[in-house]
Amino acid sequence: MTASAAHQLAQVNIARLKAPLDSPQLKDFVDNLDPVNADADAADGFVWRLQDESGNATDVPVLGDSWLIVNLSVWRDVGALTAYMYRGRHREMLARRREWFERIQEAVTALWWVPAGHRPSVAEAEERLLRLRADGPTPYAFTLRAPFPPGASALAAGEAPEGLGCSV
Repeated sequence: MTASAAHQLAQVNIARLKAPLDSPQLKDFVDNLDPVNADADAADGFVWRLQDESGNATDVPVLGDSWLIVNLSVWRDVGALTAYMYRGRHREMLARRREWFERIQEAVTALWWVPAGHRPSVAEAEERLLRLRADGPTPYAFTLRAPFPPGASALAAGEAPEGLGCSV
């Protein structure tokens, strides 16, 4: 799904660690954080990602659980995010996620459209993820398997699409 010039795609995903980040069990994951983040930064369609002083977001608290880590980023559109996720080093790391992270039964990834230039906060991302868990995919928070087009949330709220001067 392609964004308009007015919208970009925000994504959040969380993971619960099986061991502390400085443990031997997570060494390969930690050693690959910087290269995977550098790949993302250079990917076509990448816009922004949450970072702390270390250059990643492993110290950023999420959902009040110290064993959870968060990835929060903004992309041009669904195609750009998908192309990055399922290619190269990120795909290799994704295939190994069960080595490092517990299986969580609830949704761990949420997507939503933001106005171009908006940088979502962790609180905003938590709200989107919790809403997805409660309501399933909607224009407010959706998944790659059940995406919504940019502006769908405005249409769902009964607002006129951009450029139309009347109500729907």
